[in-house]
Amino acid sequence: MERRLAAVLVADMVGYSRLMEHDEGGVLERQKTHRLQLIDPAISRHRGRIVKTTGDGMLAEFSSAQDAVRCAIGIQSEMTHRETEMKEQQRIKYRVGINLGDVVFDEDDIFGDGVNVAARLEGLAEPGGVCISDIVHQAVNDQNQRFFRDMGGQRVKNISRTIRVWQWTPDAPDERTKPELALQQHVQYCCSEDGTKIAWADVGEGPPVFKAPNYLNHIEYEWGNPIWGPFLAEFARANRLVRFDQRGNGLSDWDVDTISFDAMTQDMEAVVAASGLDRFALFGVSQGAGFSIRYAAKHPNRVSCLVLLGGFGRGEAKRNNPEHDAFWKTARVMFREGWGSTNPVYRQFFASGFAPDATKDIRDSFDELQRISSSPQNAMRIKEMNGQMDILEIAEQIDIPTLILHIEGDQVVPIEEGILLARAIPGARFIKLSGNNHVALEGEPCFNLFFEEVHAFIAEHANVPVF
Repeated sequence: MERRLAAVLVADMVGYSRLMEHDEGGVLERQKTHRLQLIDPAISRHRGRIVKTTGDGMLAEFSSAQDAVRCAIGIQSEMTHRETEMKEQQRIKYRVGINLGDVVFDEDDIFGDGVNVAARLEGLAEPGGVCISDIVHQAVNDQNQRFFRDMGGQRVKNISRTIRVWQWTPDAPDERTKPELALQQHVQYCCSEDGTKIAWADVGEGPPVFKAPNYLNHIEYEWGNPIWGPFLAEFARANRLVRFDQRGNGLSDWDVDTISFDAMTQDMEAVVAASGLDRFALFGVSQGAGFSIRYAAKHPNRVSCLVLLGGFGRGEAKRNNPEHDAFWKTARVMFREGWGSTNPVYRQFFASGFAPDATKDIRDSFDELQRISSSPQNAMRIKEMNGQMDILEIAEQIDIPTLILHIEGDQVVPIEEGILLARAIPGARFIKLSGNNHVALEGEPCFNLFFEEVHAFIAEHANVPVF
């Protein structure tokens, strides 16, 4: 066996089983044509070598990272023109991952960490896109004029360390400018009660605000997301903002035995301890409202006030609403069949409900955030946990200043659920915001109103003494 540095390219066909079930002969014939006319010649032209192939993909190695990247982008760019006669859901598309690392050569095969990382990068890539590791990006950035977007650090299966990832797509949008505050953030880790590693970070100065986890999040990648980047920046402008990635999600451990209400509360307790928070405002959006209430009921002396946006006290399974039940049954199919699919019906199902008034680019960014933040299995586990949430009785015991805000046309959590939550918490103040999205987006009137109310409320209660 021989060990040396090499650029490793892993490619895989998107939705291979689905495509084969629909038209096995046609897919095999088209794949053979693409290999003969495009893929194999491109690899040879860029001084690469195909190590092995599978029915739906291949592994290749290059002596130069620059050659590997140029080869991948050339193939993916050409593929956008080769399947245009097919319907969108029937087109052959590839995902490509490239890594530069130490590789073990054993006769005609290659092994090692460098290969494993490339395989995980391929799984993160958009259909038709290319994901590269940070070391590859550093090697090619000055010489390659193609735009790679920073995807932040990623936790990938069977790799203990965080991998920073960059992505190219054929229709790459203009670079999303991250707020200056994002550069001040440093991700740290702590251990929850059961040993799960939880990624957390803080940024900004002022009265401390602890953000409970919402459905799916990624504390690094969110800064470049047009939904969350401006929102977080405005929060941190006047506060010390502490937040974390819940288990099964983002930069925290994905391979976990337990995803439950108690486990999430323990994760919150671990981050509070690690960050040195003493007394703070607790902010929860969507599912985070329920977790905020559970935490506040258990640790009332730590919470100066509660701020809840788009929250609910009852999950879908607890509302006895046929429409919600039907939506959840459809959502289960979408999770199982559509995570990472090229079919726009799948990709737009959740995003269109989350931000119906937003532009297509913003909805697409939400879709991408979901896809890279978690696996479909963990996303389903978190969604099912939320569906069973019922904290209205706990809410009735809260004796903490509470501000509840809800967007009037919210299609993810109906405003009636927000009103029900406000009625349950003694003395809670309720504010209705205009719009139809689940969260307040920059540029909308409700964005400015939200922060006017929230900044004033947090400042009012920041120095309330404990008796």
